[in-house]
Amino acid sequence: MATRRCLICVRAARPTLLLQSNTRRSMPGNSKRHNSSEALADWEQQLAKPSWSVQSLLPSDTQPTDAPKISSKQLHHLLRLSALPLPASAEEETKMLDTLSSQLHFVREIQEVDTQGVQPLRAIRDETSAAGKEQEITMETLKDALAQEDIIGKHHKRIRRRTDKIDAKDAEDWDVLGYAERKSGKYFVVDSGKS
Repeated sequence: MATRRCLICVRAARPTLLLQSNTRRSMPGNSKRHNSSEALADWEQQLAKPSWSVQSLLPSDTQPTDAPKISSKQLHHLLRLSALPLPASAEEETKMLDTLSSQLHFVREIQEVDTQGVQPLRAIRDETSAAGKEQEITMETLKDALAQEDIIGKHHKRIRRRTDKIDAKDAEDWDVLGYAERKSGKYFVVDSGKS
């Protein structure tokens, strides 16, 4: 079986997914056929140089943080709400306040990102109209499942699913006590913990 690597190609106006394997393929709905080895080289080059880091979103020592100042009383209240222990010393409390302040700064930086015109992500799956049509459940897709059902009962009709007889011979022949360290007849012997 060939291994595949998934790549996101952003050459077109909307991102598409490319699969690289022994054969070149593109996902349905792509109007252009991309050369997957070219796309792989482009993305390897693009990903070789990071364009940002988490560190760039954290406040530096020289840069004043724009996060709201949190008081000691607010910190204690948050710790009680979270069922976390209160700081044991003044140094530990200062460290917690600094960490919380940098986390709030980080969240504020993330909230600054311009998302104008970006549709919210509903799910991590293909959300194109073709994929929606493919995932639609119709009577035709349920035909096989409905064919396995019988309606029984004279006045209160119930649905009963027809099933094939299951061969459970292997399960019935299984030696349940085979791995027990101690047994008495057909029972496990378990110590109660009392001497």
